[in-house]
This record gives sequence, structure tokens and C-alpha cells, in this order.
Amino acid sequence: MIEAKNLCKSFGKIKAVDNVSLSIEDGRVFGLIGTNGAGKSTFLRMAAGVLKPDKGSIEINGRAVFEEPEVKEDFFYISDEMYFFPNSTPDAMSAFFEKMYPKYDRARYKKLMDDFSLSGRRKINTFSKGMKKQLSIILGLSAMTKYMYCDETFDGLDPVMRQGVKSLFASDMSDRGFTPVIASHNLRELEDICDTVGLLHQGGILLSEDLDEVKADIHKLHCVLPKETDMDALKKELNILVEERKGSLCTFTIRGSEDEIMKTIQNYEPLFAEMLPLSLEEIFISETGVTGYDIKKFIS
Repeated sequence: MIEAKNLCKSFGKIKAVDNVSLSIEDGRVFGLIGTNGAGKSTFLRMAAGVLKPDKGSIEINGRAVFEEPEVKEDFFYISDEMYFFPNSTPDAMSAFFEKMYPKYDRARYKKLMDDFSLSGRRKINTFSKGMKKQLSIILGLSAMTKYMYCDETFDGLDPVMRQGVKSLFASDMSDRGFTPVIASHNLRELEDICDTVGLLHQGGILLSEDLDEVKADIHKLHCVLPKETDMDALKKELNILVEERKGSLCTFTIRGSEDEIMKTIQNYEPLFAEMLPLSLEEIFISETGVTGYDIKKFIS
């Protein structure tokens, strides 16, 4: 388990990560989502021991990451801009990581290179962005670590490659208890793979919950009521996060259980009432909107 407690990191007057506490369970995909500058990359760098926290701690199975170098054998970190040695080839990078990770699987590296149709002898500086991303993932999976930190890993991959990588992750999770931690602002990429999500905003954590539980607690409601005064009364009874209106049709994003919401609205004898599923993107907009990050400023 990866556990962060009251984690803080500042750069000058800027608080990149502000008192973040969360737990990442083994064998589950953890999605770290948030706005630009929310602190996702800084959090991963502290989790990887690249940065030392100003306050708080981050541990893997009870061992402090920054203070205990041996713990770094347990994870592979893929940064947003993966570093490769100048003029190196994939085979050269594979040989390097083989010395760094005791469980590195050379046979798996070669198989994955073939599966992804990449040449091990070609200079990496001639690779496209997507090819470099693919190589990073191949090296990471070949390291056979328990954890992998992925910072915008799917950025630059075409749809077929993205699904291929997700399948590899799922296979490793089933076979050896692999735990990917994926940071991204592209919520649609994470929705079909994540078991748990942590939502960062302005360096702080808004929520860290099982994705199914998050979706069970926030709902979208379409409704039409007989009287305008009924609508005003209804809004006072519900915990409304987002409200939209088109004529007599109201669309609410509401916090609470589906049964409680429907029971409340039925008291007003609605002309029309329907519950709709929320996407992870809509949940993100709802949560950040509550804390003052108004998405409408950018899409109106």
C-alpha cells in the first residue's frame, strides 16, 4: 500500500501540494486527476523519491520513499517527459534498467518490443512522441515492479495503443498484483480503467474514493414540475452541485443517494423525472465547481 500523510511541497510561495493525505491500495488502478497545476506531477515525484516533502510523509508498505533507497526497487516511474540517455537505443536503456531492477525480465522486453513493432537498435531520438511513450511503458512493464507511476502516460498514444496498454495493465494486475497509479487531466481515458480516483485541486485533495462509490453519491436528474414555486421548494431540499435549465426542463447534479433523491422529487408529483448516469468528467466539473473552479468560464 502507498500511503501519504499530510503531504506538503512548496516552490517558493507556490504551494504545489498542500496537506494531502490518501491511501492507494494494492492490486487496484488509482487515477490521480485534477486541473492544470493541481499538483499531480509533484505528488508523483514525491511518491517516486525524486522530491523530498517539506512536511508530511509518503510510504510504501511502511517504508519512507525518500529516506530508504531500497524501496525504489518496488516501483517504476514514467514521467510526462521520460528521460533517455543521449543517443541511446531501446536495447541500451533495457540493459540499464536490467541492472537497476532485480526482477527485470529481458524476455518480456523483447516480446513487447516485437508486439509494439519497435526496433531495439534504432536511436530513441528518432522516435515520435507516441513511440517514446510506448517504449517507456515497455521498459516499465519489463521491470516487473509492484507499482508503476504514470504521468500522462496515454498522452501521445493512438486509440489502439491505449487499449493495448490498458489490457497489459489488467493482465499484470490479475497475474501478479500489479498496481498502476495514473495521473491525467484526460478523464475519459481513466474512466474505464480506474478502480479508485483521487481528485486534486489547487494542491489539495477534494476526494479519494472508490469510483463506484463516487458515482453512487452523485447523480444527474432531469425533471419538469407542475409549478415554478414547486421547483424553488425542491431545490431547498436537495444538495444541488450544478443546475442547468432549458425552458421548463431542469437538469440538476445532486449529491445524495438515488433513492432519497427520487423519494424527494416524487413528493412534488413531477410531470417528468429521470435519473441519468454521470461521467467521471461531469463529477470532476461538479466537485471543482463547488470549490470555485468555474469550468463555465472556459466553455461558454
